[in-house]
Amino acid sequence: MSNPETPVNPQPIPVKSGLLRSSSIVSAMTLLSRVLGLFRDILVASYFGARADAFFVAFKIPNFFRRLFAEGAFSVAFVPVLSEYKVQEKDVKALVKAVSGTLLAIIGPFTILAVAAAPLLTWVFAPGFAANPEKFALTSDLLRITFPYLLLISLTAFYGSVLNTYGNFAIPAVTPVLLNLCLILATYYFTPWFDEPLMALAWGVMLAGVVQLGFQLPFVMKLGLLALPKPAFADSGVKRILVLMVPALFGVSVSQINLLLDVLLASFLETGSVSWLYYSDRLAQLPLGVFAIAIAVVILPSLSKKHAGKDQQQFSATLDWGLRMVLLIGVPSALALVLLATPLMATMFYRGEITDYDVQNMSLSLMAYGAGLLAFMLIKVLAPGFYARQDTKTPVKIGIRAMVANMVFNLPLVLLLAHTGLALATTLSAYLNAFWLFSGLRKAGYYQAQSGWGRWALRIVVANSVMAGVLVVMNPGIDQWMLFSEWQRISWMLALVTAGVGSYGASLLLMGVRLRDLSASTGS
Repeated sequence: MSNPETPVNPQPIPVKSGLLRSSSIVSAMTLLSRVLGLFRDILVASYFGARADAFFVAFKIPNFFRRLFAEGAFSVAFVPVLSEYKVQEKDVKALVKAVSGTLLAIIGPFTILAVAAAPLLTWVFAPGFAANPEKFALTSDLLRITFPYLLLISLTAFYGSVLNTYGNFAIPAVTPVLLNLCLILATYYFTPWFDEPLMALAWGVMLAGVVQLGFQLPFVMKLGLLALPKPAFADSGVKRILVLMVPALFGVSVSQINLLLDVLLASFLETGSVSWLYYSDRLAQLPLGVFAIAIAVVILPSLSKKHAGKDQQQFSATLDWGLRMVLLIGVPSALALVLLATPLMATMFYRGEITDYDVQNMSLSLMAYGAGLLAFMLIKVLAPGFYARQDTKTPVKIGIRAMVANMVFNLPLVLLLAHTGLALATTLSAYLNAFWLFSGLRKAGYYQAQSGWGRWALRIVVANSVMAGVLVVMNPGIDQWMLFSEWQRISWMLALVTAGVGSYGASLLLMGVRLRDLSASTGS
């Protein structure tokens, strides 16, 4: 492991407010996408209830490979190399042409093979479905339609990385909105066209892939970087990316592998377990996607640029800024998910085909996922500290250890707590992952804490204590939430959210936190 190029200055290093501005843009666009995604899930739950297990598995399989290849290992390998080409004024368009062609040459045949082997993939990822031949066959049929989405979204993620590197964060961030719009459209309008209504959702996924890719291409063309893809495995840039990708496949995708392990084990549990985990995970992912992923998307190109320019001081300061932002948002978000699990699930999903039994089970897994939200967010910010330096080996080792830990936790916890145990095991392994990543950054000299951490931590603790007290006092009993009408649940939830956000923000203001503190690594 290489030593830092220059000693880390113990004094706080200002981080450009552009990071805050860029992450705010990404957060706003992502928030729009996540809100629509939540509406999509509410709609799907209302239409299909817990019987949507087959679709969720058929959608999770290509999504797993998408996060593994397109948004995971590929992006963390591609962005640093692309940033280096840009900084050193190399032929970026030639790199884009070669990489896009190579990506097509790899994922294209893989997609064809996967479609042909859909029943085998279904058995691998959801072996418990084999006990129900009708459910198993339906899942396989859905998978044949959803899997080509991998090819389309991989190219979308590729061009999104290009746009991010050139400072256009809004377009890639708003692209997921199109997936949610297509699935909402499919649920509302396509379902009457099929004997099996779940088929409408599968075709909605396929349509979304085409729309998302088509949406980004004009913006890449505007940069002058759109070229006909041409495979070039011998290209030096492609070789470097492929070398970096191999270990990153594990390091960046541990949480996704863990989630699929949960699906595998949940397929052996009672019907509805996959759906309960899906809905609770989706709600827990809302703050993760809006804030942590937004911060990670913004700081990876920034860290890569600082590493290429051998600016270790700003590199460490940027990481420090990311960690403070995660704590500022992650702690209250996690606390709210745990304290308001049942109210949230009842408000969002208690209608149509969803029963109070479903709400009860979804709430338990939401509490388990919510407790791990801070760890999930920290991983998103800590991992780029390695990838920006083209150090993929360390996260791989850490990722494998975390994955093994998750497997160890899964077996006893699933026996004790059923589907909730699977969510809890994911949370415990995520905290180990985050701790090992942080320790690795410190040990390698990639990160050194800036001044002001004691005061920042105290403010976070006090503000969250105030918020928790307000939520506990205001929250009606669980039984009452199930008796409320739909509008009563919505009104009470809006009141709780307003009171929680208001008390948290007011506490921070009273303790002297100002917007300018969020634009620098000091946090003052």
